[in-house]
Amino acid sequence: MTPPDEPGNLDAALRALPKVLLHDHLDGGVRPATIVELSAAVGHELPTTDPQGLGRWFVDAAGSGSLPRYLETFEHTLAVMQTADGLRRVAREAVLDLAADGVVHAEERYAPEQHQRAGLTLQQVVDAVREGFAEGTALAAADGHEIRVVQVLSAMRQDHRSAEIAALALANRDAGVVAFDIAGPEEGFPPSRHAAAFRVVRDACFPATVHAGEADGLDSIAEALHVAGAVRLGHGVRLADDVHEGPDGAWRLGLLAHWVRDRRVPLEVCPSSNLQTGAAASVAEHPVTLLRRAGFEVTVNTDNRLQSGTSLSRELGLLVREAGWTLDDVVDVTLTAARHAFLHDDERRALVDRIVRPAATPGTARPGRHRA
Repeated sequence: MTPPDEPGNLDAALRALPKVLLHDHLDGGVRPATIVELSAAVGHELPTTDPQGLGRWFVDAAGSGSLPRYLETFEHTLAVMQTADGLRRVAREAVLDLAADGVVHAEERYAPEQHQRAGLTLQQVVDAVREGFAEGTALAAADGHEIRVVQVLSAMRQDHRSAEIAALALANRDAGVVAFDIAGPEEGFPPSRHAAAFRVVRDACFPATVHAGEADGLDSIAEALHVAGAVRLGHGVRLADDVHEGPDGAWRLGLLAHWVRDRRVPLEVCPSSNLQTGAAASVAEHPVTLLRRAGFEVTVNTDNRLQSGTSLSRELGLLVREAGWTLDDVVDVTLTAARHAFLHDDERRALVDRIVRPAATPGTARPGRHRA
């Protein structure tokens, strides 16, 4: 086999690897052509109606280095996700796009409260998304791509509907909803504002993943863990502020970093998105490599494929090309994601086996070697 580190072969190897995506926003992955078509139908004005130009606009607008400015781009995607038909289409196409990239398990998150402008109930929103995922899964299977896509329901941290969204998530826990989250502007809106909602899901033995450590620092991460009871951290890259490598190569960790590493709390890291929001200066300098070398449970994710102009294969490829990762490192973080998916243990084991088998074939990356 031709060496996989040649550009074309690297891309092919990354696409072929069965991948697990834990942090991807449904409203951040809409196809530009779909936005153009549906915007015309609902009378929503866009910066441009050229699909290619619109795709470039999203990437440029999201790359301002400001999380609030980044979040403004969602007004255009949300505008076309206010009807059951629009939600079904966006959900269906998301599954197809992920399957085409080699993703075999994806946890798509979105905030149901943001899709009620045209009169949909919260349950109708969840139902439409579930139907779209089912349609996409069937179409992908017919094309030879087996994929499972589930829902993570987010409450907007600047609003006051988290208890309502937590109840919605629990009501749909046997219908494809696997976790509860809070999203939106992090600084100034700590998890403690939603302590009651997190207590409800925790008492119901239902998992939470919290956006923390992206636009705010260690206090936000601490609240996500100790107030919200998060079992995964969305982003979490500011944890690097509590991690230092000594001149002798030994790691010096603060109390919070030790807590996260000792308890194997996984980090849902999104490299390109972090560059756009100012959480990192470059892929080469991104904290994900330091955190992985220091022994944290690192996973790699896309966050918003439209705004970052990315895919999971591209994110992993950037780390290989710019941060010195190997294909073995890529397989390792993929296995980490599989082991921390919001699935029952037997399902996780099956998912891990699905990744290990092709990764262990001659000439491809093999798990179990840590060289990042």
